[in-house]
Amino acid sequence: MRIVDIRELTVPLKGNIANAVVNFSAHTVSLVAVVTDQVRDGLPVVGLGFNSIGRFAQSGILRERLIPRLLETPPEQLLDEVAEAFNPQAVVAAAMRNEKPGGHGDRASAVAALELAVWDANAKLREEPAWQNIRRAASLTAAVESEPALSGSDVEVYAAGGYYYPGDSLSRLRDELKAYQQLGYASFKIKIGGASLTEDMQRVAAAVDIAGAGHRVAVDANGRFDLATAMDYGRALQELNVRWYEEPGDPLDFELNRALIEVYQAPVATGENLFSCIDTLNLLRFGGMRPGIDVIQVDPGLSYGLVEYMRLLQQLESAGYSRAQCFPHGGHLINLHVVLGLGLAGCEAYPGVFQPFGGYSPQCRLADARIAASAAPGFGLVEKPELLPYIYAVAPELERNGARL
Repeated sequence: MRIVDIRELTVPLKGNIANAVVNFSAHTVSLVAVVTDQVRDGLPVVGLGFNSIGRFAQSGILRERLIPRLLETPPEQLLDEVAEAFNPQAVVAAAMRNEKPGGHGDRASAVAALELAVWDANAKLREEPAWQNIRRAASLTAAVESEPALSGSDVEVYAAGGYYYPGDSLSRLRDELKAYQQLGYASFKIKIGGASLTEDMQRVAAAVDIAGAGHRVAVDANGRFDLATAMDYGRALQELNVRWYEEPGDPLDFELNRALIEVYQAPVATGENLFSCIDTLNLLRFGGMRPGIDVIQVDPGLSYGLVEYMRLLQQLESAGYSRAQCFPHGGHLINLHVVLGLGLAGCEAYPGVFQPFGGYSPQCRLADARIAASAAPGFGLVEKPELLPYIYAVAPELERNGARL
């Protein structure tokens, strides 16, 4: 068993939306194909992964450093102990050869795209959904009976939207959130910080009105505020009893986060822009985060992948935090399987935005504000119609009259 080729394709995100800091119209994603010498259903087993959304593709790092290192590694060094699957930890180690500690930025998402594609390949080798493969690898199968979060194949989901659009209005926002309700979502997350405090509170109040309760609405400032502004928003938000207040300041300004939490007694969420275990450990040490209250949003697709994320979970639990506090950033199929496999609190969805990666495939079941993965092998990316043209572009050997990938 061996990897015979690794390819990367830069895919543009579709849409002209903005949060308080960036416009996403120029953002891209790296779609990675890990081609193996194994065959299932008459087709080669190809692992597919990508480096999450809302950032940029990592073509240079992948093609110039990481992919050559993997292809130069003796094939047997990348296999598990019984040579029946690929070893994601060994893949990361090979990709990171000669990289210095620190520097956790774009490199972290480049490694993640590769590593997640290997998880997809392993699940396809077993012909099972990725979440089942992840659960087994994490040694959580025996915990199913005692852990409610691991007892089923569906999880809580909220619709992430409420972005700022050209010529925006409260009417447009209301229509958007009502459309999410019609799809089956009961909770939302919307953006703040891109307008005045008064205008933003009108937006939040409109969302709460449609959702029916403050605890069904989370808000996200995307790191926009200084401490004084974060405090002003915090005072206004407490009156509305929102579910959480996300990234009020720079994600690495742990002192700002701690100072806000001391005053803002409701849940704060952060972590999507932390790219390693040590970053997260420093958040716990210095950021004022509270076990049982605040929300950790680290995204495996931006932080070296699942092996690193499993280490992060051990770190959190050792510090008294719970998996019930983990809502990974992302809103896509890969993180749905991560949440299911690791028994996390829930996930977000991007219905209608960040295509072709955002949201889930038609085969995923949404009911009672919970989302269930399909039975497709791996992450099920082939079931997402918007992604298929790009999958066939990066792995043309898979296109065969709609055959299962």
